[in-house]
Amino acid sequence: MDKKELDIAYFISFCIEQYKMKYNLSGKEVMNLFEKYGISQYLTDNFEVLHTQSRQ
Repeated sequence: MDKKELDIAYFISFCIEQYKMKYNLSGKEVMNLFEKYGISQYLTDNFEVLHTQSRQ
C-alpha cells in the first residue's frame, strides 16, 4: 500500500469513527451505510479536497 492509499484509509476510518460517535452506531453499522450509499467511494474519489476540511 502506498502513502496516498494509507492516507485515504486513515481518512475513511476517521470519518467512520466520527459518524459512529455522532449517531451512536457500531462501526459495522456505519461501514454498511457507507458502502450501501457509496460514501466510502465518494470519500476516496474526493479525498484531496475533503481531507483538508474541518471535522464538521
